[in-house]
Amino acid sequence: MATRDSLARVSAEIVSCRACPRLVAWREQVAAEKRAAFADEEYWGRPIPGFGDPDATLVIVGLAPAAHGGNRTGRVFTGDRSGDWLFAALWRAGYANQPTSVHRDDGLVLTGAYVAAAVRCAPPANRPTPDERDRCVPYLVRELTLLRRCRVIVALGQFAHDVVVRLAGARPKPRFGHGSEALLPDGRVLIGSYHPSQQNTFTGTLTEEMFDAVFRRARQLG
Repeated sequence: MATRDSLARVSAEIVSCRACPRLVAWREQVAAEKRAAFADEEYWGRPIPGFGDPDATLVIVGLAPAAHGGNRTGRVFTGDRSGDWLFAALWRAGYANQPTSVHRDDGLVLTGAYVAAAVRCAPPANRPTPDERDRCVPYLVRELTLLRRCRVIVALGQFAHDVVVRLAGARPKPRFGHGSEALLPDGRVLIGSYHPSQQNTFTGTLTEEMFDAVFRRARQLG
């Protein structure tokens, strides 16, 4: 008899994954060399599973862990500038119990939300290859299957948006834009958002009000 799948099982398989040699080499190199500001910290240096509420109505999908963020802390978006924006927005929207997250045991609790990534290892130059993306996507498929109460998916950036569209089999292909909405074949709604990268937040391409509007809409739909 096949073992029943679970979020815990998916997470364990993600953490032990070594399917992509280039990503394994890079994440471990970064964890060994470290950034000077984090020289005294022990880096996670492994793939990053999703985390959050198993009964989530909202799933947030990012691109991949940051080399000195999630690859250091062991939790996606935790410990980097993009995460500062994301968790503050989730807190303002009532999905998080605190507005910041600096390490994976800092007391952050998500209610009604689950955070994952399209690719689970930090990629060089933040650019996974198509093959690396395709090896990782089945983990996200399993998470979305197990998160049965999920009604809304927020994709942070076009890469994550395209991954969700592809795995959902949406036709015609929905266009990505900030605040874009698409009804997926399984009945879930996909909302696009600009990624809270420094490139977008420092230039005003993404503002707090724009980001908050995405999560207010997710709350309405969920």
